[in-house]
Amino acid sequence: AHKHEEVSNMATSKTGIPAALFVEDVDKFMASGEWGSNAEAALRKCDELYQKYKFLESNLMQKNLRLKQQIPEIKATLDMIRFVRSKSGEEFVTDFRLADNVYANARIKSDDKVCLWLGANVMLEYDIAEAETMLAKNHENALANTADIQLDLDFLRDQITTMEVNMARIYNWDVQQRRNAAAGTVAAAKA
Repeated sequence: AHKHEEVSNMATSKTGIPAALFVEDVDKFMASGEWGSNAEAALRKCDELYQKYKFLESNLMQKNLRLKQQIPEIKATLDMIRFVRSKSGEEFVTDFRLADNVYANARIKSDDKVCLWLGANVMLEYDIAEAETMLAKNHENALANTADIQLDLDFLRDQITTMEVNMARIYNWDVQQRRNAAAGTVAAAKA
């Protein structure tokens, strides 16, 4: 029961990523057998947790990159919707993007409907006010998500550092134990 209580009481990030346990007293920690009966087992457990944190970090970095690419697109679309809305009932000329670095000139008569690409070859028609509201909310959510992801990345970097320190401390403890055992064997042989 003690082990489960300790794990459940560990701090977590805002999104539920568990905090790494810092091994302060290696002798006491190794005597507890919490991560195995020897240094090799404890190092395997440390490495397993370390790899999980690195995997989470990689996934969050990719997600953050995607969001940072989407934010300017959402903002540009939102700005265009606001521009079209300001030209209500008027005809105007604009350039629109066909593909990366390929634009076409178009004469548009503003009305109260716009079509938005939603992805996966899906386009939907919206009332201009509804589109503006939806895009403003998406933009706000994307900004909030990047802030949350950055907090999680900072938290993960701390956990990765903690696990690296734990591995070094356990490895050094193991080296010291082997030296002590070898010195004890030599002393016993001389006696």
